Amino acid sequence: MIRSIALVFGMAPVEGGAMPGEPLTAVQTFLYFVATPVGLFLLITVLVLAGTREKKKTEPGKKPSSVVDSIE
Repeated sequence: MIRSIALVFGMAPVEGGAMPGEPLTAVQTFLYFVATPVGLFLLITVLVLAGTREKKKTEPGKKPSSVVDSIE
């Protein structure tokens, strides 16, 4: 029923933008679907590892290098 109403009002059965554009090249496909996700994964991994690495411990008897590192 909706289709017949659309035909009466001259509405096209294909929505705007439904026609495909130019295909991606092999390089674009690789960049979009392989290189970008792997790059983001590596970037997030490096940031997490850098933020959670173990801090240097001070030797007993030595003053800590920062006020933040010590509790008095």
